[in-house]
Amino acid sequence: MKNYILILLIMVLSTVRLLGQQLTVKGKIIDANNNKPIEEASIQNKNTTQFTTSNKDGSFEIIASINDVLVINHVSFITKEIMVVSEKLFITLEDKLINLDNIIVEADVLRDLSQSTVIVENIKSTTQPRNVGDLFRDIKGFGIQKRGAYASEPIFRAFKYEQLNIQLDGGMKIVNACPNRMDPITTHIISDEIDRIEVVRGPFTVRFGQNFGGIINLVSKNLNSVSNGIHGSIDAGYETNGQNISTTGNIIFKGEKLDLSLNGEYRDYDDYKDGNGTEVPSSFRTTDYSVKLGYNPTEKQRLQLSWRQSFGRDIDHAGLPMDSPYDDSFLAGIDYKIYELSPLVNSFSIKGFYSEVDHLMTNDNRPSFNATEASSNVFSTTYGGKTEFVLSPNNNLFIFTGLDANLIERDGDRIRTVKIMNGNTLPTPKVFTDKIWQDSEVYDFGVFIEGKYRLSNKYTLTAGLRSDFVHAAINDPEEDFLQFYGGTIDDANETNFSGNVSVKYKENNSQIQLALGRGVRTASMIERFVNHFSVGVDPYEYVGNPNLDPEINNQIELSFNKKYSQIEFGASVFYSYIQDYILPIVDENIPRKFMPTAQPSVAKRFVNIDEATQAGFEFYWNYKITDHFKFSSDISYTYAQNEEYNEPLAQITPMTAHAALKYQKSNYWLNLNSRFVAAQNRISESFMETASEDFATFDFSIGVKPIKNLTIGASVLNIFDEAYYEHLNFSYNNSNFLSGRIFEPGRNFTVKVNYQF
Repeated sequence: MKNYILILLIMVLSTVRLLGQQLTVKGKIIDANNNKPIEEASIQNKNTTQFTTSNKDGSFEIIASINDVLVINHVSFITKEIMVVSEKLFITLEDKLINLDNIIVEADVLRDLSQSTVIVENIKSTTQPRNVGDLFRDIKGFGIQKRGAYASEPIFRAFKYEQLNIQLDGGMKIVNACPNRMDPITTHIISDEIDRIEVVRGPFTVRFGQNFGGIINLVSKNLNSVSNGIHGSIDAGYETNGQNISTTGNIIFKGEKLDLSLNGEYRDYDDYKDGNGTEVPSSFRTTDYSVKLGYNPTEKQRLQLSWRQSFGRDIDHAGLPMDSPYDDSFLAGIDYKIYELSPLVNSFSIKGFYSEVDHLMTNDNRPSFNATEASSNVFSTTYGGKTEFVLSPNNNLFIFTGLDANLIERDGDRIRTVKIMNGNTLPTPKVFTDKIWQDSEVYDFGVFIEGKYRLSNKYTLTAGLRSDFVHAAINDPEEDFLQFYGGTIDDANETNFSGNVSVKYKENNSQIQLALGRGVRTASMIERFVNHFSVGVDPYEYVGNPNLDPEINNQIELSFNKKYSQIEFGASVFYSYIQDYILPIVDENIPRKFMPTAQPSVAKRFVNIDEATQAGFEFYWNYKITDHFKFSSDISYTYAQNEEYNEPLAQITPMTAHAALKYQKSNYWLNLNSRFVAAQNRISESFMETASEDFATFDFSIGVKPIKNLTIGASVLNIFDEAYYEHLNFSYNNSNFLSGRIFEPGRNFTVKVNYQF
């Protein structure tokens, strides 16, 4: 009997010792459907700060104790929690719903994109951004250019407008109808619907359309993390600076094969006051809704239909001479994807979309209205799509090949009723019709192939080639524009070649990437066909050039990142040599067309210059102080030069840094965010650019979940009521000639309530 008691005691003591002892746990992760190993799954010990990733065989090792909980996460599979019960684990993961919207797969070295980043935006938890463009304010390398509170869009490094490939849900587009960009894609999307922002820095992939300076993919919320049944949420927000209100709601049904998502938003924003107490014209109202209908015929197939409409009303643009009584758009899309067609064909996908924008500009209630009444109704139509095959001849090689198309058409006129001419009131006002877009079109058809090859367990090689076949035409030219180019303007046809090659080294929690890319961008419709319109910051009239050559960006980028248990840091350095850079220059042979006695008396015309360069860096450093308390920081800078004019390129974001402290627990959180922007003294004199001053802003937010499904957030934005303006903003044209700026909002108190069901 004593022997049995002794044996039992030894077993109990051994078990207790084992429970408290740290072990090297070895495991393997496989796909539950096909028993294939899962690479690049992250394994996090929920009880400690230990984490690791699985290798190409699905194997991993991690330090843990018996009864510790491991969280297994992969972008393509449902997250799973496993309790450690022994030193060896065998884990199976279930597929997520097929994702049609992402372009970046974070945890698969044979599917990810070189120099790519996924940003999860937290500002939406306590504030309602005025515009999707506001979400880029705290992303390293980005600046925001705004023409008013409604119309803002991102600028990345020295790239802007069509130099960036901005899309929604992996390929759909809405293109502005206004030549002054009152209505970029960021104004036509429900900001609270955006789940994440994906960024490819530079021309380092050829798979997602013409890519010159980078790709920005706005990804709307999907159903991967939603269980079957009916779900929904309701948001209500209020801001004191402008007496702004916003309401958002969505409802989701998810079944075994069918799912439906409905989203709606209403915003009513008034004029805000800057840090000096000056009221800035910035009011607008918007009503938006979107619908997604999905069907999964099998576990390996998904068909999805989407539809969204946006209605903007009474929009004031502080940085432009006209406002928008309305700005309406719709976007329709269809997606289909199927996996594992054969041992060779990993997947096949097809996407199509169609969008329209109907935009009205007037100068009602502007000083110029007394002399000339102007009204511009403009339209844009964009449609296209993409089809792609993903081939996997073996476990170490993926080949992506396919076709895509992006077709843009614009039309619309400006009606001017001139009441005063040369200082004299006309007895009968004269009416003039100005062709804004001259019924123009630019079509781009592309074919691409890109391969990713695993050289070893640590090295991956990517290489791609792309050819774009571009057609541009002007169908209803203004007579003076036609005569300026010899009386005849032939259709332009281009064949442009792009390519990329990169090498990635990845070991444990370190990664180094070296990428080279050549991106070619055809001239935009504004650069080709605009006719005596003021579309820049300066007061010149701009004239297009249908004979422009495409721009070529030759870019090299080196990036590095490293993760420890508590510290994460990384950096990117880049250099671009740009050939045939497109910019407007003063042309003494083109007199001013409208208000001929005004200054300047001549116009600018778009031309190619031989070369421009840009270089810069982005650096970040994050520190996990405790499991709940985190510090994050970053700094970025871009140096850009017009080599032919020996001056800086215009509209370059100044050096910018961010620092934030975040304390988060399951039912409450606290955030302190700061932004530091240096003065920008490197300015373009030929662009009549003016220097800007440095500034710093601080925001504080707090959130709480008093009950399971209710979240209440509040914040103080611009705590110290700083009076500041962004260097990239358009001049405040309601003030004297180029003397004003659009100042940003002063101190602003916000509250937002969210209820989920």
